[in-house]
Parts: sequence; structure tokens; C-alpha cells
Amino acid sequence: MPDNSVDALVTDPPAGIAFMGKDWDKDKGGRKEWINWMESVMRECHRVLKPGAHGLVWALPRTSHWTAMALEWAGFEIRDTVAHLFGQGFPKSLDVGKAIDRAAGLDRPVIGQKKSGIANLNEKDRHTIGASSAVTVDVTSAASAASAASAAWAGWGTALKPAIEIWWLVQKPLSESSVVENVLKWGTGALNIDAARIPAEARKSKGMSKTGVSYSNQEWDGDYFTDTRGRWPSNLVLDEVGAAALGEPARFFYCPKISSGERNAGLEDMPEKSSGERVNRKEGSAGMNSPRAGAGRTSASANHHPTVKPQKLMAYLCRLITPPGGRVLDCFMGSGSTGIAALKEGFEFVGVEKDPEYFRIAQARIASAGASSAVPQAPESPPHDVRSAAELDIAR
Repeated sequence: MPDNSVDALVTDPPAGIAFMGKDWDKDKGGRKEWINWMESVMRECHRVLKPGAHGLVWALPRTSHWTAMALEWAGFEIRDTVAHLFGQGFPKSLDVGKAIDRAAGLDRPVIGQKKSGIANLNEKDRHTIGASSAVTVDVTSAASAASAASAAWAGWGTALKPAIEIWWLVQKPLSESSVVENVLKWGTGALNIDAARIPAEARKSKGMSKTGVSYSNQEWDGDYFTDTRGRWPSNLVLDEVGAAALGEPARFFYCPKISSGERNAGLEDMPEKSSGERVNRKEGSAGMNSPRAGAGRTSASANHHPTVKPQKLMAYLCRLITPPGGRVLDCFMGSGSTGIAALKEGFEFVGVEKDPEYFRIAQARIASAGASSAVPQAPESPPHDVRSAAELDIAR
């Protein structure tokens, strides 16, 4: 791709934690190796972005500092983070007290049974609350601990419930001496605040004087400014649970989690993968619903990508940083949600995905969504270097 040819970067890269055992999410050998790899990808993104262009790059809190270091070393400036607060995360924790008894070969007395959302009955001590399939589990209590050491560690675990993901807001440095000069030359360098405002009822506020002076898009009636534009976009995004927990969802962008219908739209003619295939485990095995393998994925799905993002969220992120008619790059396209969103918003889109299965899924989803009359196609002879990928470049 030519230098300085892209207006915005919106991408959801790997996190380096081997999520669900996927090879593409492994750490490449360690912290240093992973950062060096991500830097090499982001350096290419930096090259093709126009001066002043912004990017939004997803990261998991646990390794978000890896992502940030790679972005900075690639030449980007870190401008902010956008936090996505959600309620459907699964805690992946070890019950330390129970594990002490098990390590000693001791069985706790069972005091009853209950229905629970623990995803994997067979793992017993390491479990996930809130999985999609309930099971009947034995109930024990601290009082029924089989050893004094176990009783002393009752109620202790090893992890918190995940409820936040991060999008790093980055910017390629300006080539000109000011934002004004840069936006006039390249069309990049600023955020589209009004396009990303949060809808709200008209609000009135006292003005500084009664001279008739008003801010942009605010009318002065002699006593008050009336603002109908909506609230300024913030660095917080909420799902339905996060909105309820915070209590003032109208102040923030709201996006529910992705539905099964949206995930699989356009894939009616594609084969489904069973729950076991989705988590790379033998069907019915003890590890099939392991929290470490991606608990809760207990149903078959044609779109078997493990981290599909809602199109509403991706459209919002694209609107915030992309100039009208601009070109959006997603260098980790996955199953195509960013492409669908970008094209529906009237942007051009370039997607890169090295996994042939994910590429075919993205191809079908984008075509079915009617985002463009052009259907993405893989090149006849994909390159085989570090950037080997099925690339697509779709005009509006």
C-alpha cells in the first residue's frame, strides 16, 4: 500500500494470551517477542496512514501495556484510551481453599446440590460463573473443609471478573506546524466530535452575556443557550449491564453485546462449527468448556471467530476518527465487523486477514450486509512474507 494513503486505523488485534488456545493469539515466545511482532505490524500501519490520522486499537487490560509500547515504538502518539465497560465477562478463578484439599487428596463432605452457571463441572475447583448452560453441582462450605489449611484459605481466588476492554486512541504525528495546517493539507488531524455525540434532549444553560453571542449550533434566546447537538463523546462506552450499573447511561455511548443473529448474518450457507470445534476441544471432554478455552461457547456457530465485535460499536469508532468519505484500515479484520460498519457509514475500507476461514466469513458477512456492491476477493497469489494476508480494498 502507498505511504500516506489511509485516513484512519480501527482494528482489534491479538492480545498475546493464547485465548481459547488459538495460535494467532500466542505471545510469540514472550513479552519482548510479542511487542517486537506487534511493532512490525503497527509500523506498516503508521507508514500508510496520513500525517495526523488517528487510530483506535483494541487491547486487553492484562497486556494493554504491551500493545501501547508497540504502538509508541512504531511511531504513534498515545492520545487517550476508550474504555468499554460490559457485564457479560466470566471470572476465571481458582477456588484456593478447595484446591488445597484436592492437592492433598482430600474430599470435602457434600452438604447439598444446586443449579449453577459453572461452565465446566469436571474441573470442579477452577470454574466460570455465568456460562450459558447451567449444570448441577455439589455444594460444600468453608465449614466442610477437609483440612485446616483449606479452611484458612476459604473464599480466596486468583482472578477478578473481567468487565472492561481498552481501545488505545493513537495518532500519527502531524507533518505540519499546526492542526489547522494539517487538516487543510491532509484532511486528518482532528476528531469528528459532532458525528460521535451522544443523543440527548435539548438542554438550556445560562449564557455569558445577553449580546446574542452563541457557540456553534447553539441558539441564544436572550436568557439561555439551547444546545440540541447531544453530549460530547467521552472515553467510556457501556453495554446494557454497564449502563444499568452506572445509572446515567444517557451521558455515554451505549452498545449492547453482539447477538447471535448479527454474528451469523449472511452465513446461512456456510457450515457451522460445534462447540467443541470452536474451543479446539474434544466434544464432551472435561476441557471443552474450560474457562481458559473460552467458557460459555456451548453452541454451534457458523461464525466461529472468538472475538466478534458489535457493528454498532465499530461504526461509532469509525465515525469518531474518520473524515467523511475517508479510508479505514483494519489490519486484523477477523470476521469483518469493522468492514461492515465502515462501509455502511460511507467510508472506504481496506481489510487484511491471514486466516482463510475468517476471510471467507468476512467476505460473506460484508456481502450479505449490503455494505457495498463490491464483494471482497482474495488476491490470486497472496504474498508469503510477514505481512502475508488476504487483502481486500473495497470502494464505496
